[in-house]
Amino acid sequence: MDFNVKKLASDAGVFFSRAVQFTEEKLGQAEKTELDAHFENLLARADCTKNWTEKILRQTEVLLQPNPSARVEEFLYEKLDRKVPSRVTNGELLAQYMTEAANDFGPGTPYGKTLIKVGETQRRLGAAERDFIHCASINFLTPLRNFLEGDWRTISKERRILQNRRLDLDACKARLKKAKAAEAKAALWSDEVEKAEHELRLTQTEFDRQAEVTRLLLEGISSTHVNHLRCLHEFVESQTNYYAQCYQYMLDLQKQLGRFSGTFVGNAESTSPPAAATSPPAVAAATLPAVPTIPVVPTIVGVPNTVAEGVLNPNEVKPPASGTRKARVLYDYEAADSTELALLADEMITVYSLPGMDPDWLIGERGNQKGKVPVTYLELLS
Repeated sequence: MDFNVKKLASDAGVFFSRAVQFTEEKLGQAEKTELDAHFENLLARADCTKNWTEKILRQTEVLLQPNPSARVEEFLYEKLDRKVPSRVTNGELLAQYMTEAANDFGPGTPYGKTLIKVGETQRRLGAAERDFIHCASINFLTPLRNFLEGDWRTISKERRILQNRRLDLDACKARLKKAKAAEAKAALWSDEVEKAEHELRLTQTEFDRQAEVTRLLLEGISSTHVNHLRCLHEFVESQTNYYAQCYQYMLDLQKQLGRFSGTFVGNAESTSPPAAATSPPAVAAATLPAVPTIPVVPTIVGVPNTVAEGVLNPNEVKPPASGTRKARVLYDYEAADSTELALLADEMITVYSLPGMDPDWLIGERGNQKGKVPVTYLELLS
């Protein structure tokens, strides 16, 4: 019992001594042991790493799961050490709605068939998104989180201990200074000086030992950067694979829909031929020069219209007497069928429009080859 009381009293005395030393330092009334410049740089680098790791982690979580309620739910499951329930992605939910709508409208109708095809692609996109999120969480988020919850907590703990050791050291220095000042006035204080010097040697040793431990942990931040760099490469790789999958799925879908472009001829609403197989950057498309086009000629029942029906025979197409232009190809383009012309980036072709053509498409010629080409893949030259 007496031992516990003495220990509590000792702890209270140490805490009070540290509080006094800290307060006097803040008021400029006490000297403070400064760390060397290298140590200070290590501290600043560690704080910088912690702060940016937190921001990158949080924003990556937002990227992978934009729904804040879902993020909170996943956080709670993780803290309770329980498996997060599987959640349907937006693409998979859209695929479900499209399939159900196709069954109601009639899976054999043009609209129903298209809904089924688009729905299947959305399902594949949703599955690819799920795989990407899972891969990114394991290979990128988990290492960042482990650093913040593991290594950084250890570093913070040792830094607090070092701070306490420094306060104890500076308090001992202050007591020794006072004892020597008193000794100068009366020889009776020599015992106090000897005691203060002994305490100073002990606290200096403890401070030096703790400073070395903390220094080693701080220098380990370099290894943390190397590990996070590797994880970042894995994140980029998984993201690249995800977008490549999405690109391929959409390319396949565009080709499938392009084969049935003639199905919609004669409907009350005008429809366009299939869009470009890939969507070039919005900025590039927006800055393309305007293309002079001829008004679309409506389809008349019983009168053949080769271009409007999407059945383009290159041998039957004749360029107009005027209105042809040169164009530079911006992106590679794979022809969906025999009516289209495959393109290679940076090549030069001749283009022109025909009556009844969709304004998003032109006729392109390269030597004796010709076919439809998407306008957004071209830079029209004067």
